[in-house]
This record gives sequence, structure tokens and C-alpha cells, in this order.
Amino acid sequence: MLQGHFIDTLLDVSHRDESNMIYKCWKYFRGITAPTFFTISGLIFSYLLIKAKQKGNAKKRMRKGMVRGLMLIGIGYLLRIPIFEWFLGKFRTYFLVIDVLQCIGLSLILIVAIYRMTCKKTLLFSVLMLIFGITIFTTAPLYRFLELDNIPLFFSNYLSRSNGSIFTIIPWFGYICFGAFISTLFYRYLERPRFKPAIVFGFLVVGVLLIHKSSWLFMKLYYWLDVTLFKEVANFNYLYTRLGNVLVLFAIFYLFETYIKLPLILRIGQKTLSIYVIHFIIIYGSFTGLGLQQLIGKTLAPWQAIIGALLFLASVCFMSFYYGKTNVFLYTGILKIIERIKRI
Repeated sequence: MLQGHFIDTLLDVSHRDESNMIYKCWKYFRGITAPTFFTISGLIFSYLLIKAKQKGNAKKRMRKGMVRGLMLIGIGYLLRIPIFEWFLGKFRTYFLVIDVLQCIGLSLILIVAIYRMTCKKTLLFSVLMLIFGITIFTTAPLYRFLELDNIPLFFSNYLSRSNGSIFTIIPWFGYICFGAFISTLFYRYLERPRFKPAIVFGFLVVGVLLIHKSSWLFMKLYYWLDVTLFKEVANFNYLYTRLGNVLVLFAIFYLFETYIKLPLILRIGQKTLSIYVIHFIIIYGSFTGLGLQQLIGKTLAPWQAIIGALLFLASVCFMSFYYGKTNVFLYTGILKIIERIKRI
């Protein structure tokens, strides 16, 4: 994410050559970032939610998940508030666009709601998550160009990209659903002796099939059933293809987990929210409107962008180690406020 946003924001337009194999590979792998981000969020959150039931504190985990979701939504809006413009009396609606944090925050709230409605039954929750994921991805052509002009902007931005939203709850909630489904597999079979080789093999096989054969399958379904929707999915099949990429990535990292569990990497993995907030402020100029995007723009040569991305990555991770304490403070404060409201 860090190097992808840095290079995409600052690399000179003249060097964005689709015929260049290096740039083409970079662009392809950059496209895996968001699907991985969403899928792993659904996996980890749902796994902890299900495990909480086993420990007898499911209600506490669900409450914590709701607070976490609301906090992410709030931070997402906060990062786009142009404070100086507001001081000058300039008010635009752009800060209402939906980005990653709002989308993940709402997704966590939906996961908690669905888990609650399934009466915390893991099997039913697992089946529903798989059905929701497949349904959201397969019906993507129906809402890809959705416009909701008659709905208040605050709500329509969650479903439509016509007003500038980067991410919308559909189709991205689909990746959360698939992550939640995978979490139920880990919950149910993790203690089995052959689970790891089986799940790694399963990730690889299903991932490769989704990458290379999912479009073929939907075309076959179109020929057999004469449903135009399947043809449209096959002709613009980035959702299932990216899911395949994510599964292959999961397989590789899970296979070599023993070798990548370095303390530094684990610590960085615990600071993902801090890293996201810090990098967003530095690149896009949250609050002030002055970030690398405004100060430098698309002016860097490839070697400058690469070196800059490495320095940027190291700097943001370093800062996140100290900034992370702020997250704990905010989260604790929100919980205290909620408890006071409940007492009143």
C-alpha cells in the first residue's frame, strides 16, 4: 500500500508506459493491495469474533467490533476534512466521499450484525458469508455504474462512485465476506494435523482457478443458461481474478509463516491503522491540503520514485510505532463515552 500510493501519486506521467514490463507488473501487483486488505480484515475480525464465543465473551467482542467500526468510519471522514478551507468559509461535499476506512468500518458493523442474526451459529454464519460474497461479486455489473441522485449524498456515496467515492460497500464488502468465510475454516479445522498443507493447497488451487478459469466458467454458464449477467461478469472479471490473487498470496505467506514471524514485521502488522493514517496525511495532505501530492505532484523519475518509496515506507513505519499510542487513547475514550451514555 505504501509504495503503491507513493509511486502512483508521484511518478511522472511520461513513465507510465503500459508496454513496459516492469511498470505493467508493478501496476498489476498494486491492484492486489486493496483486495488483500479487505479480505484479511474480514478474516481476522471474524476469527476473533468466533473465538470470543468459545471463550464466553462474544458480547464484549461484538461491542468492541461495533465501536471499532464506528471509529474507522469517523477517522475516514476526519482525514478528508479540509480544515483551512472551512476556516475560509469554503465548504465542499468532497469530504463525504467514501474511502477504505469507512468501507471497512461499515463492513465490520455488518459482520457483527449478521453474526448476531445467525445466533452465533458458526456453520450458518459461514454459509451466509460465502453466499453473500458470491452474490455481491456476481451481480457487480448491475450496480457498477449505479447513480443515486435522489438519495442524500451521505448515504449514496456508500453505494455509488458517481460523486467521487474511491471505495463503495459493494463490491468491497464481498472481499470481507470471503475473508469471514475463510476464518470459519481456520476456526473449525485449525487443530487438525494436516490442516496447514491442506489449506495451502486449497488456496493455491482455488486461487489459480479463479485467476485463469473463472471468466471461462461464467461464459460457459452464459451459453448454458442464456443469462446475460454471466457474460458481463466474464467480460469484466476483476473481482474473482483479484480474489484468486489474494488466495495465492495467502498460500505463500501461510506456507512460509515460520520464516516471516520476525518481531519487527509482527510489530508493523499491529500498526496498520496508524500506518494508514500517517501515510494518508503525508501523501494527500489531510487537514492542511498540503501533502506530497500537492507539493511534488507527478514529477518523479522511476529511480527517484523507487528510492523515495523505500524511504517513505521506513519513515511511516517508524512514526507509527509512536503514533500507535494515540489509537489506544482514542479507542479507550470512545468506550468510556459509550459506557457513560448507557448509564444515563
